[in-house]
Amino acid sequence: MFPLGSVLFPFVPIPLRVFEPRYLTMVGRLLDEDEPGFEFGVVLIERGPEAGGGDQRASVGTMARLVSAAAGADDLLIVGVGTRRFTVDRWVDENPYPRAELSMLPELEWSEALAPLRAEAEAVVRRVIARVAEPQPDADAELSDDPVAAVWQLAAIAPLGEYDRYTLLQSTSMGSLLRQTIDLTLEAEELWSAEWGS
Repeated sequence: MFPLGSVLFPFVPIPLRVFEPRYLTMVGRLLDEDEPGFEFGVVLIERGPEAGGGDQRASVGTMARLVSAAAGADDLLIVGVGTRRFTVDRWVDENPYPRAELSMLPELEWSEALAPLRAEAEAVVRRVIARVAEPQPDADAELSDDPVAAVWQLAAIAPLGEYDRYTLLQSTSMGSLLRQTIDLTLEAEELWSAEWGS
């Protein structure tokens, strides 16, 4: 398990610089696995530091498939890609690194009836990114041709804080994920407008 100060969504890449001995051990064991496609869990740290432990962790997270690893002078640069969501049933002995017993959450299902809502969500997110983000790295980000992947990727580029992202991660249907993405993005725009007076 990799507790972080950020939320990982399914179908979204996450680059990580690994330097703590416990996580170097964890990644080393993943790389030693015979089977390809090894995974680790990512959960949001709700309170406390990323390094050193002693943090309070969210109960819903996302598995990440390790896709690349490169050794630095005293660290590892790895990239994972989110796969399935889970809930933490309980944390177990953290020696030599954080571990937990998990239950996988059901995949969110796509329906073509959601296409207009998806189009609205994408229009809102891209408009608000262009307005509030400086610079605007995600305003023109390409989304997957797969609609399920595209909706999660859209949630990932929405200009939201981590607690709003965590709300999205807990969505129980594709429709609620899209509606909440729209609502939270519009709320973020209102806050930005109030702060900057425009």
